[in-house]
Parts: sequence; structure tokens; C-alpha cells
Amino acid sequence: MWGYVDHVTLKGIRKAIARHMLESVKHIPHVTTMDEADVSELVKLREQEKIKAQQQGIKLTYLPFIVKACIEALKEFPLMNASLDEENEDIIVKKYYNIGFAVDVDGEGLVVPVIKYADGKNILDIAKELQELSEKARERKLDLNDMRGGTFSITNYGSIGGMFATPIINYPESAILGVGRIYDKPMAIEGKIEIRKTLPLSLVFDHRIADGAYATRFLNTIISHLKNPEELMKT
Repeated sequence: MWGYVDHVTLKGIRKAIARHMLESVKHIPHVTTMDEADVSELVKLREQEKIKAQQQGIKLTYLPFIVKACIEALKEFPLMNASLDEENEDIIVKKYYNIGFAVDVDGEGLVVPVIKYADGKNILDIAKELQELSEKARERKLDLNDMRGGTFSITNYGSIGGMFATPIINYPESAILGVGRIYDKPMAIEGKIEIRKTLPLSLVFDHRIADGAYATRFLNTIISHLKNPEELMKT
């Protein structure tokens, strides 16, 4: 009675996302902690390394470094690499590291391909796989195995300009990291004001599995690794 409306059928990717998101929210009490990382050294290192990567036909973004930083932190904080077996009341801690990452499929919705056993791969290996899986996703050539087996997920809304967010956990995982856009921020460094490259991060976690202090220490560890990217190149 108030005016004309359009009806958009809920179908395809959007319908699958709707079901999965509802399942996650119904089962998991979501809590978010946010912080920022000084990634000035990471920006410099990536500029140096991306030329070498291009020579191998690989596009080197910041995401491979973030993946590696997450893996190192997951090893120290295993409850972030877990899921809850509600029926048996068990926390299942995964001893392998399969990292999912969200890909926007032509504005129709998100799919989450998974880099399997990412802890055994170096930065360029991860960059190459990110590139290949992203292309498969956009061409709608992913199969179910490409999206199964994830233990922890990352969503990079910063690629379209976002800063902070409260992502929904990829059920039944126990956490997801949201990555914002890098921006210039004045910081006090040894008593002097400097403009530093700053990366906003939002960690959403399952409060049944971990408490805020544990999750915050996990996020601090990710930030520490991103501040020292040279170490990530060695792992």
C-alpha cells in the first residue's frame, strides 16, 4: 500500500550463503575484537618481492603474508584452529592448517576456497594458489573439494575500501579474521611523530571455545608477525 516493490528470488550462491550464515549465527555466539597493525615494513618488503613474483607470473598481494602470520599465531593459540562438537561436547583442535579466504563472485555473493596444508607452503606458493583459486571462483569452476576442509578463514573487505567489520564465522570453524584497507596514520615512534602504514584487523571468534583474553593475545601475535615480515619469508 506504500508504493511499488521488486521481488528478487533468493537463489544460487545467495541462497546457499543465506542458509550457511543463518546456521553459523544460530550455533555460534560471535564476539569481535579489533586492533591495528603497523605494516610499514611489510609494505616495503612486498614492493621488493612483487617484482620477483611477477617474473614467475605470480601476483603478490598482502594476503599471503597475512595467511602466514595467521598460521604462526594459530600454532601458538590452537583454540583458534578448532571447532565444537556440540553433540559430544568436545572441542576438536585441528593439527593441520587449511586457510579459507573469501572471494566475491561478480557481486552475487561470496565463496570461500581453501588453501590446504598452508603451513607447508612459502609466501610465493600461497600467492600462486590464492591467484589460481580466485580465478576458478570467478569463472565458477570451483568444485566442492576446493571449498572443504577449512580450519580458519580470512575475509579481505579492505580490497574494496572497508576498515573494520564484524564478519560471520565460517561454521563450524571457531574464528575468522577481517582485513581492512591499509592507510596512513600518524604514530609516536621513539618520541617522534611518523606517518606509518596501518592495517585495521577484526577478529571474530566463538566465545564457547575461547575467551576474550585468549583471542586478543592471538590477534596481538598476528600483528607482531606482520610487523616483522622478513621472518614470514623464512617459514
